[in-house]
Amino acid sequence: MKRIWLGAVAAAFVGACSGGNPFVEEDADTDTDTGTGITSDRTLPPGTASPQPDSGIFRTEPTVDDGGNTGDGYVTDVSYNSTDDTFTVDNLGFDGDNVYNRGTAVSSLGPYAVYEAVAQFPDSVTGTPINQFTHRAVYGVSTSGNTQFAIVRTGAYVDYGFGGFVYQRDDGVTLPTTGQASYAGEISSVRDFSGSGGLEYAEGKIKIAIDFDDFNDSTGTRGDAVQGQGQVYDWVIYDVNGNDITSQVVADINTEQTASLTAIPTINFTVGPGVLDDNGEMLGEVTSYFVNDNGEVILFEEGNYYALISGDATAGTEEIVGVIVTTTEVGQPSGVTVRDTGGFVVYRN
Repeated sequence: MKRIWLGAVAAAFVGACSGGNPFVEEDADTDTDTGTGITSDRTLPPGTASPQPDSGIFRTEPTVDDGGNTGDGYVTDVSYNSTDDTFTVDNLGFDGDNVYNRGTAVSSLGPYAVYEAVAQFPDSVTGTPINQFTHRAVYGVSTSGNTQFAIVRTGAYVDYGFGGFVYQRDDGVTLPTTGQASYAGEISSVRDFSGSGGLEYAEGKIKIAIDFDDFNDSTGTRGDAVQGQGQVYDWVIYDVNGNDITSQVVADINTEQTASLTAIPTINFTVGPGVLDDNGEMLGEVTSYFVNDNGEVILFEEGNYYALISGDATAGTEEIVGVIVTTTEVGQPSGVTVRDTGGFVVYRN
């Protein structure tokens, strides 16, 4: 089932960022960008109205009116408080007072932090405790502090429920017109379900390569190909309590598809033109396949990646922040689709 989405917190955390963006407590609608940006027939996710190479950019998940699912794109304003290590999320029902605390069972996934809404919240008059929905957030900041992402999902609905993602850079980008570049880092994700409630986590490794020579962009002056060697691999999947369930997920796939997998299939970036523009924005497709014991090629996951390059690529000092969203029905109970929403930061290597 294909779903197209348009649209390191390590030891230390980075505080609020400057400029109109959803990672600080201000109205994202105050964007006063000028200029025309890049003319393209691509549909960019909501966010910065007129992106430029020398400015910050933020993107959010679209709502159903913009091509997303019901419940998508409700998270557009988030903020991190380094004093008490809390994460504030606006616009989601039954998540307490919007303040998420550092996760208990799962406090981090790789270099990124995990936050959770309170389980109960008191009636404002009587004090009677009201059960809240299961909301989880993954938040990542690059080591330079120039890029960051946030993903919020809930497992309280039979369908995917209400949530969203945000990714942004706070400075500009300088792209070369020749050469190639390799990047590597880690990805962490929240897995929610359509047709079933519940949440899971996942983490893995990611590498991306860009050919700045080819394919030529619309001006014929710069390449815009993201290589198929871009991959997400070494996946580990956890239940909401932090228990490693990778082997069970693999076993379910093998049983359903008569296969002999020993790991979650690797996600590959699709090579093609038109995936990178002069603003450093990247949009493209991803898929994963495996071969079962009968020699049949099975499509496992498919979806899209969304990313921003930040820094000076001519000097090799850049980084890429982004989100990958995939879905699959393989290995799931009948009528159930799992959606994996992962955030990443990769660095030139």
